[in-house]
Amino acid sequence: MISTVADSDSKVPRSAVPVGPDKKASASAARAVHKVGYNGRPGAFADVACKMAFPSADRIAMSSLEATIASAVRGDVDRILLPCENSLVGRVPDVHRVVPDSGLHIVGEHFQRVEHCLMAPAGATLASIRRIRSHPVALGQVSRLIAALDLEAIAAPTTSHAAELVAHCEDTSEAAIASDLAANLYGLHVLKRNVEDDPHNTTRFYVLSTEPQAIEQRTQLLTTIVFRTQNRPGCLYHAIAGFAENGINMTKIESYLVGGQFVPSRFLCEFEGDPAMPDVADALDILARHARELVVLGTFPMASRHLRNRSEENLRSWGTEPPAAFRWSDGQQEVER
Repeated sequence: MISTVADSDSKVPRSAVPVGPDKKASASAARAVHKVGYNGRPGAFADVACKMAFPSADRIAMSSLEATIASAVRGDVDRILLPCENSLVGRVPDVHRVVPDSGLHIVGEHFQRVEHCLMAPAGATLASIRRIRSHPVALGQVSRLIAALDLEAIAAPTTSHAAELVAHCEDTSEAAIASDLAANLYGLHVLKRNVEDDPHNTTRFYVLSTEPQAIEQRTQLLTTIVFRTQNRPGCLYHAIAGFAENGINMTKIESYLVGGQFVPSRFLCEFEGDPAMPDVADALDILARHARELVVLGTFPMASRHLRNRSEENLRSWGTEPPAAFRWSDGQQEVER
């Protein structure tokens, strides 16, 4: 991780800008990924993401975000996956607050499609279930199903907690919303798959490591930074002006609070490119002149440009509603009575 504290007249030290894969980065890339840590329980969507991103690695569940980060810092796992944002609910709380101070490097990203399954004990049917359990966010994402089946929604700490609870009670009036993996782990029968209201429900995960990523390509790269600006009018405008002046595509910028201050005390920014590129280095120099702090969290290959651009053109042609293929169909609303 590259960090520099700068006042308004300073520049990013050239020594702080990576000029290519160093020995540490090369070692990081060469090291096989045997263990991947995540915050959650077996069967959670973070577990599913780890399975998809690193299919041959052991997946290690952690009880908290802090414990997940600590496991990577200690070297207990080779990588960790942390959710950073969701296409429906936006930024995942706490991750942006904790990662910049963790000492870890973002070395990749993974997009995980959230496919909710309606599951119940053996013998249950759509007609027999009366209650549905899941995490509150998941329940909010299957509101059409709940209404169509006239179910009582009951919140659970996590989707995997809900699946485990329903499995233990062995009551055919109980059901859960969770992943297909959770159904397999807890021995539940999947009554319906893909019951989410929105088919575009996707969570983006950061892949983090103790060492930076070796960069073997110079295109389709993303860089993530955090910075603070001076507290005066126009400072943010002047700080990020270098990106526009150098033709660098900024894919994200958002503010968040730290230290209990009700001011935009920190900004997280992502842009296409590599700090080793002259135009990016120039933009970072301009940013540093207006920043009190600048931390490069990582440069990594872009997982998919399609996932970022998918909705823009399609949604323009939809008008106020998605096409019929993306809506809750009459057939899905049929209830076995």
